[in-house]
Amino acid sequence: MRLFAAVHPTRAAREHLVGALREVRELTGTALRWGDPEQWHVTLAFYGEQPEAAVPELGELLSDVARDHAPLTVCLRGAGSFSGTTLWMGVGGASDALVELMHACSLDPEERARQRAHLTVARMSRAERTRKARERRRSSRTVARPGPELAHVVHALSVYEGPAWTVSEISLVSSELGEGRSGGALHRTVQRFRLSERVASDAPGRMPEEGCR
Repeated sequence: MRLFAAVHPTRAAREHLVGALREVRELTGTALRWGDPEQWHVTLAFYGEQPEAAVPELGELLSDVARDHAPLTVCLRGAGSFSGTTLWMGVGGASDALVELMHACSLDPEERARQRAHLTVARMSRAERTRKARERRRSSRTVARPGPELAHVVHALSVYEGPAWTVSEISLVSSELGEGRSGGALHRTVQRFRLSERVASDAPGRMPEEGCR
């Protein structure tokens, strides 16, 4: 099983982002392969391929983490790209507390060092990657730069801020590559773990570092 821990935006947050993406999706045509909003999530930790026997152990870890962390308020804010091929939305509000939650869920010290809270919404399509590869072969430049389509999308979404939503639970999720819409991954929630309401209301990260509307 390919497993990861995640938190999921509320329906209201997803629908707001869908509306904001509608216009930029029209501008990019087939250059980007857009993810299914029902599958959108913020990854807390990636565990990779694991035997089914690992599920109880990971469940115990996430149960302990959830018991030690209070719900927190975040929003989707701004945008960026990884390597000019992956479009993601940033996280505002209690983002520092969310990163702490990510660190607690992770098993890999190297993963902790490079973690950044984000929600992936699109990846460059295979056809677009092929086209850009041909362009690079024709060019004398040795450094590939992000294509204009993705750069324009990132710029257009840099001022985006979605509605606030509460992270109240952690999900342990399985990922089946190639089984989702448009050939993407299909995510199935294996277990859910509610964050603790008993944690003191003034605990670090309970309130947003930067307010969300």
